[in-house]
This record gives sequence, C-alpha cells and structure tokens, in this order.
Amino acid sequence: MLKLYFTPATCSLASHIALEESGARYEAQSVDFSKQEQRSPDFLRVNPKGRVPTLVTDRGVLTETPAILAYIGQSFPGSPIGVPSDPFEFARIQSFNAYLCSTVHVAHAHKRRGSRWADDPAAIEAMTLKVASNMSDCFDLIESVFAGPWVMGETYSIADPYLFTLAGWLEGDGVDPTRFPKVFDHRQRMAERPAVKKVLSAINA
Repeated sequence: MLKLYFTPATCSLASHIALEESGARYEAQSVDFSKQEQRSPDFLRVNPKGRVPTLVTDRGVLTETPAILAYIGQSFPGSPIGVPSDPFEFARIQSFNAYLCSTVHVAHAHKRRGSRWADDPAAIEAMTLKVASNMSDCFDLIESVFAGPWVMGETYSIADPYLFTLAGWLEGDGVDPTRFPKVFDHRQRMAERPAVKKVLSAINA
C-alpha cells in the first residue's frame, strides 16, 4: 500500500487528490508543522528534506510534487488521472507542472519562507511585499494559455490538482482570484469533483 505524508494547506494537496482520483489503496499520514514534526528523527529517516509531500512506495520513497504526480499518473493509466502515452503530450503536462513548482510555488513561498533566501529582516519584508505582484504575474500567464475546461484542454490530468492547489493560495497572497476567470472557473469545477470533496473532508475532519 502507498503511504502519503501530507500537511494541510500545502502543495501536498495535489498528490493527495491525485491518489484519490487514481483509485489506489493508500494511507495518508498528516505531518504537523506547528509541532515541527517534519524535523523529527522519525520523519527525517523517511525524507531527509523534511518536507511534504512524501510518498512511500514498495520500491522506495518519492519526493517533490511533479515527480509524485507523474508516478501516480503512470502507475494508474486507466484512471481519470492517468497520463498520456504520447511523449510530447506528457512533456506538455510536465512543463506546466514544472512551472508551478519552480516559479509559482517559489513566488508564494517568499511570503512565508523568506528566511530561506535572506537573514536581513528588511530583505524578508521586501520579498513579502513583492508576493502579490509576482503571483499576479504568474497567474496572468497561466490565464493567457489556459485552454479549458482543464489545464490540457478537454482531458483531465495530473496538472489539474496541482493548479487547483496553488490557485487556492491566491487570496492569502493578497490576490483576487476572480481576476483570472478561467482559472477561477477551473477551481470551482475542481471543488465539485468527488475525489476533491473526499480529500478536503478528510483533511478538515
């Protein structure tokens, strides 16, 4: 059985939704950041990075959201979350997910994790003040290339739970999500999916 280590309100939500969509048998284990559980010896033995998501498989441990999503998609090809067999189409999905990981998530992290990049309080404050405009720029780009109804057009994919997760951070970053009508519509559509409802209900229970 797969085991996912997750923390509410983090990017691990994307992997959690993908697992539920896949129909896989899995266990979800919460990691409480407020108690610094991500730095505990037990967790660091599983993932020395001390971060979520972390997916334990029968072949070893996987980390980083794009890698975990690709693994889930390739492992359950007949499920709603299965990835295309065509290399170019799969690469398009990976390109989008890589942008979410390397650019959008990093722009968001400058508000809450500024100490990763600077020690000077003034520099951290400057990074925090820049988050809203950086996130707006990111979602302006996403909105401009969004085909709909899903990220890749007519076919639901592993990119959809990931976009849903990061789009859910906009309000907290000081950005009005209705500025991006296609992305906002996607977020509402995602929220109605049974797998998403089930995961969110379990997390909030």
